[in-house]
Amino acid sequence: MSAAQIHPSCVIEEGAVIGEGCVIGPFCHIGPQVVLGANVELMSHVVIKGDTHIGDDTTVYSFAVIGEIPQDKKFKGEASKLVIGQRNRIREHVTMNPGTEGGGGITKIGDDGLFMAGCHVAHDVIIGNNVILVNNSAVAGHCVIEDNVIVGGLSGVHQFVRIGHGAIIGAVTMVTNDVIPYGLVQAPRGKLDGLNLVGLKRRGVSRADITALRAAFQMLAQGEGAFQDRARRLGEETESDYVKEITEFVLGESDRSFLTPG
Repeated sequence: MSAAQIHPSCVIEEGAVIGEGCVIGPFCHIGPQVVLGANVELMSHVVIKGDTHIGDDTTVYSFAVIGEIPQDKKFKGEASKLVIGQRNRIREHVTMNPGTEGGGGITKIGDDGLFMAGCHVAHDVIIGNNVILVNNSAVAGHCVIEDNVIVGGLSGVHQFVRIGHGAIIGAVTMVTNDVIPYGLVQAPRGKLDGLNLVGLKRRGVSRADITALRAAFQMLAQGEGAFQDRARRLGEETESDYVKEITEFVLGESDRSFLTPG
């Protein structure tokens, strides 16, 4: 800790590991199993507990509570972890819980995320890279959120739901079923309403791939047979890697059904 800047009002319990270049502001509390990577910054009044690892260059803002025990009645104090990647921004009043025995024992968050004020990440959640959770959104236990997903403000994601790569969830939306990669979900009771075309264009996806994705969406919406049958046929016919990503997601293992195109 000799190379870290630590305010004298902080409580850092014996056993905690504080990386080089960390800055820990006033009145923070760090538990004995916490590991902070290099150049992590905690503003003021941050609480980090449990077996929590926070990656390099992450900033945690005031009144966030990270690593407190899961809000799950089945949790009986078993060993579990919360692992947070690098360069994340965790804003005011965010809560993130570790895993449970029933969910694999780990909550894992990737790199370069933005977790805006008041949002919640529950136990056993797996979150990818470049994910944005907007203010006061909540992700329930056992969810999987893949890379480059945006979850709008005041939205909720039901437990065990998967949200595919590049999808976007509109504000004030309840998501109760899996969302295909690049999907656009909106309405109070979330409906799959199209593709995240703005996000695709911003990432420089080619016109040909966007055209293929739009055609695939129409086939999923209006083709013959059950939703998974349409996805299976689509996967056999397409040459687009983006479309194949959707079909592989649909045909993958899940504990929920899918939001399907109207």
